[in-house]
Order: sequence, then structure tokens, then C-alpha cells
Amino acid sequence: MGEQMMSNRVTVSAVLLGTCLFAAGLVQAKDKRVWSPLETDGIHDPDAPGLELLQWPDEALRAMLPDHPGIGNQVDWLRATSAGQLRPVDALYEVTRVRQRDKDIVMGRTGEMAMVRFPHGSHSREMDCDNCHDQFFVAKAGANHANMFSILAGENCGRCHGAVAFPLTECRRCHTDERGGGTVPGVQAGQGRQYDPVVTR
Repeated sequence: MGEQMMSNRVTVSAVLLGTCLFAAGLVQAKDKRVWSPLETDGIHDPDAPGLELLQWPDEALRAMLPDHPGIGNQVDWLRATSAGQLRPVDALYEVTRVRQRDKDIVMGRTGEMAMVRFPHGSHSREMDCDNCHDQFFVAKAGANHANMFSILAGENCGRCHGAVAFPLTECRRCHTDERGGGTVPGVQAGQGRQYDPVVTR
């Protein structure tokens, strides 16, 4: 009986220690991301003569900060850029005027969901303002009436999200500011969205 209790205590202690180390980031879970080879990904022509010249996804993406397995190309591009793993080119030509805006827009008309924080900084570092304004969004806080129905139909944010940016199943990537937490809707200092990193590396 005493040996069984001691064994149970050791097991519980090991589980608690492992949980604490994992939560502290000292022990990381196995990287479960898998990428299809180019010749079987359904995108590339397997008979193309230049296929072997392309960089393989596993080789190119494995070292990047991870996103959840199965989400897009499984890389957290914003964190990878912030960590210096990527250095996007601002413009192809030196004469191009590069515009960046670091203000966030907090949208409060979100029903019971947390408010949406739109980070201009991360978007304007990746693309020019003309990609969105004024074709898809009027450049004035409160003047746009995006909702999940239009976004799911590929309008507004749905032009990119769900196509070339993280999918719409990742609700907490946008709905980040809880009500009653001191944030008010409108233009805010640019802190950007705050969401938990994926720790499977």
C-alpha cells in the first residue's frame, strides 16, 4: 500500500512538473506540422522540368515560428517577421513612396464577441494602403459596415482572410479586446493584436 501511494505521488509530481515546464516554455511539444511535397500538393505540375529548382515547403517553413498545424501554411507570419525570420521588401523601386500607419482601429459592433482590433501596422508593413482603400474600405473609422456575413462571403476582410491570410476559423486573432477591459471603440495607439503564440516547435 505504501509503495503504491509513493508511486502515485511520483507520477503526479512528474505530471505537474511537466505541465509547469511546458507552460513556462522550457519544454516544447513536438512540431506536428506536415507539408505536402510539391509534386503531390495539387498545385504544382509534377511533370514540370523546373520543379526540383523550387524550395521545398518543409525546408523553407520548418524553422519559421509556427501557427497551428493545418492552418494555412502553418507559419505565424507576423511573429516570424517581428522576430527577424523574414524581411519583406517594402517596394520594388526606390522611387516608390512607402506609407505605413501604426494606429489600430477597435470595432465595437461585434455583438457578444470581444471587440475587433484591426492593426494597421502589421497590414501596412506587408502591403500598400491602395490594396484596401478606398476600394474595399473607406479610410475613415466607423464608415465601414463589415460583418461576418460579408466577410464569410469574401468581402471586406474576407478578401484576404480565408484566402491568403489566416482563416476565419481563428476568431480570437481578430476578436481580441474583451468588453469592460478599458478599451473603447475607435482609433487607438498601435499595439497590434495580442494573441497567444503557438508553442509546438
